[in-house]
Amino acid sequence: MGATDGHQPGAVADTGQRHRWRLWTAFTLLGTLMVAEAVTAVRTGSLTLLGDAGHMFTDVLGIGMSLAALTLTSQRGKNPQRTFGLYRVEVLAALTNALMLSAVSIYVLVEAIRRFSGPPEVDTGPMLVVAVLGLLANIVAFVLLRPGAKESINLKGAYLEALSDLLGSLSVIAAALIIAGTGWQLADPLIAVALGLFRLPRIWLLGRAATRILVQAAPEHLQVTAVQDRLIAVPGVTDVHDLHVWTLTSGIEVTSAHLTVDPGADIGDVLGSAQTALREEFRIEHATLQVEPDASIEDCGSFKW
Repeated sequence: MGATDGHQPGAVADTGQRHRWRLWTAFTLLGTLMVAEAVTAVRTGSLTLLGDAGHMFTDVLGIGMSLAALTLTSQRGKNPQRTFGLYRVEVLAALTNALMLSAVSIYVLVEAIRRFSGPPEVDTGPMLVVAVLGLLANIVAFVLLRPGAKESINLKGAYLEALSDLLGSLSVIAAALIIAGTGWQLADPLIAVALGLFRLPRIWLLGRAATRILVQAAPEHLQVTAVQDRLIAVPGVTDVHDLHVWTLTSGIEVTSAHLTVDPGADIGDVLGSAQTALREEFRIEHATLQVEPDASIEDCGSFKW
């Protein structure tokens, strides 16, 4: 006998609706500035500005994928073959963002090292103007995306990118001012290296979080043994096996388990108590539990996962 409890993942779609206009605004704003930065970087020869333009490109692409992910996840229920909908799309988008950001950061680091032996002259006037505009755009994007960063790994990726580019714009401004004031051309590649080293650990943390979800690892904040012990403590339960805990997408933790119960136990009470414990103590809203009498445990086809 089994039972499933929990809220439908519609709350995630509702959250997506609330934040969709923020994504569209950030997409338009950063897309415009990205083009301006790329053109100016080529004209001025600034590696710091080029790196910032590259990261802003991944911002724009990442936000575009975020919008696509929100649109796709809102199509849940329209295809009966997709029993979990398309909620994993946002996780794929976050992982793609992390990979692209890593590639851009590594490219800038390699190019900066090459320039140490003979840095080209940088035209700081246009570089400074575009950097200030980029700073203002990134501040707006940062404010727009921050509320959703706590609710979605996809929006968290876009938020981290906006934060990274905000710091990138400050770095470009600093490089332009140093070069303009002192003529020290090495400031451009040195600041580009510092910015790349600052970004990489944060990018890899995002990629790691997305990978954990895709391989269906248990959430880091949850101890599977604690979940198992709590289920065994439910009155009437004598054993718990085939226990699996994973994250479907941001904010949706899923559990399945087989509960062995005393022959005289009330199955309804067991299921209700188990589901309540999972919801209140572990914030697991979606649980599928199969209840088995003691005598059937040997016949239960448990997989050795």
